[in-house]
Amino acid sequence: MKRPPDGLSPIVALDRRLGRPLHRQLYDGYRDAILDGRLRPGQRLPSTRSLADELGVSRIPVVTAFEQLGAEGYIESRVGAGSFVSPALPGHAPRPPTAAPVPGGRRRVPPLRLGICAEPWLDHEGAFRVGQPALDEFPADTWARLVARRSRLLPRRHMTYGDAMGLLSLREALADHLRTVRSVRCTAEQIMIVSGSQQALAVAGLALLAPGDAAWIEDPGYPGARDALTLAGARLVPVPVDAEEGLDVAAGIARCPSPRIVYVTPSHQYPLGVVMSAARRLRLLDWARRRGAWVLEDDYDSEVRHDSQPIASLQGLDTDQRVIYIGTFSKVLFPALRVGYLVIPPDLLARFRRVRDAMDIFPSPLYQAVLGELIRDGHFARHLRRMRAVYAERRRLLVSALERELGDRARIAGDRAGMHLVLRLPRGADDRDLAAQAARAGISVIPLSSCYLASRGQKPGLVLGYGATRAAEIADAARRLTSILVDHRRRGV
Repeated sequence: MKRPPDGLSPIVALDRRLGRPLHRQLYDGYRDAILDGRLRPGQRLPSTRSLADELGVSRIPVVTAFEQLGAEGYIESRVGAGSFVSPALPGHAPRPPTAAPVPGGRRRVPPLRLGICAEPWLDHEGAFRVGQPALDEFPADTWARLVARRSRLLPRRHMTYGDAMGLLSLREALADHLRTVRSVRCTAEQIMIVSGSQQALAVAGLALLAPGDAAWIEDPGYPGARDALTLAGARLVPVPVDAEEGLDVAAGIARCPSPRIVYVTPSHQYPLGVVMSAARRLRLLDWARRRGAWVLEDDYDSEVRHDSQPIASLQGLDTDQRVIYIGTFSKVLFPALRVGYLVIPPDLLARFRRVRDAMDIFPSPLYQAVLGELIRDGHFARHLRRMRAVYAERRRLLVSALERELGDRARIAGDRAGMHLVLRLPRGADDRDLAAQAARAGISVIPLSSCYLASRGQKPGLVLGYGATRAAEIADAARRLTSILVDHRRRGV
C-alpha cells in the first residue's frame, strides 16, 4: 500500500543558541500554529523523519515534541497513516495581536474612490445571470485535449518571465482573426494580452489618464468601466445613450468638450443593446481627431449576432489611430479563462507596455498557447458559429415567454445580439427592489438603474441574461419572474 504524502509544516525557527531545548522549541512552534489556526483540525503533519531532515536535526527532538503534543491532545497518530492535528479540537480563530493597533496616522487610509453598496443581485448564480455564456455548450473535450497536450509540451522558455505583450503565437492568430472577422486594422505587434477586459480598461486608464482628467462614460453603461477609470483618477462625465443611435456625441460635447478618454460599446451597447449608428461613429472619430481625445472601444460580445454578420469595429473606421480596441474571451468561451486583449496604436505601445510591466509583468503562457491553437485550427470559429444559433434560440424563447406572461406590458429593448436583453418597466417602478426580490427567489437580474451614473434621466428596467440559462429552464424562470413583477405592481412599491 502506497504511503500518503507528508503534510506541510509551518515555519518553525530553531535556534541552537537559545537556552530552550530543540524539542521544546518544536513543541512551542507547532502548538502555536495549531492555536493560531495555521494548522487546522484534521490536517496532516509531516513525518518525524522528513521534518528532521528539513530542519537539519536528529529525529530525537522531533519525536519528543510530537509525543508531548500527542499527550496533550493537540495531535494524534494513526498507524500506517501518519500524524494529524486532532479533529476534536475546535476550529480556532487566529489569536488577537499582542498589542492593540496604534491609533492615529499610521493606520489611516485615504477614502476609497469606489463607492461601496449592497448589490444582492450580484451574489446569485440563478436563471438570467448577466455576462455568463452557455457553459453547457462549451467544447470541453477539445479544450481539455489541447490543454493536456500543451502542458506536456510546455517549453522551458515558457516557464520563465515572458513578454509583457503576451505570447507571440496567440497575438499572430488573433491579429488574423480580428482583421478578417472584426475589420480591425492591426498587426500582432499592436496586440497586448491581458487578464480579461477589466484589466484592459485598467491598463488603458493608467496609461492615458492623469488624475482629474475627464472621461466620457456611456449612461447607462458598464459599471466595470466606471470602476476602472475611477481607480485611474478619471473625472467621469455621464453621456446619455438613446435606443436608436447609441452614444449621443452632441450631448457629450455640450457637457464636456475636452475629455481625455471616451469609453464606448458601439457594436452592442451595454446594457441597452443598441448599435451605434454610422453617422455617430464618424462624428465621434472626427471630433476625437480634432480634440486629441482617445476612444476606448469595448467590443465585449459583438461577435455574437443572431441574424446578421457581426457589426464592423469602430477601430476599423479610424484613420488617425485614436481608438484603443478592447476584446475578451470571457463571453465567447468562459469567464474563468481570464484572457482579454488590447489593440494599441503604435505610438502608445511603449506607455502601455510600461504600465503592464508594473502591474503584473506578463500573462501566463499556457492558456495563451492553447487559445492560439484553438484559433488557428478552426475550433474557435466553429464554436462561434454554433453559439450564435444557441443564443438566438434562447433569446427567442425568453422573448416569447415574457410576451406570453406579460402581454402588451412586455417592453423589450436590445438588438438581436449578444447574451442579454432589457425588460423595460413602468416609470416609478423600483427595479432595485425587484432585483433583490428576484435574487431571493433564485433568479439573477440586474436593475437597469444600477447602470446609470447620473441621477437624472434614469429609466427603470431589468437586464436579463439568457446565455447561461438552458432552453428548458427559460419558461419556468420567466413565469416566476413575472409573478414577482405582478406582485410588486399590485403592492404599488
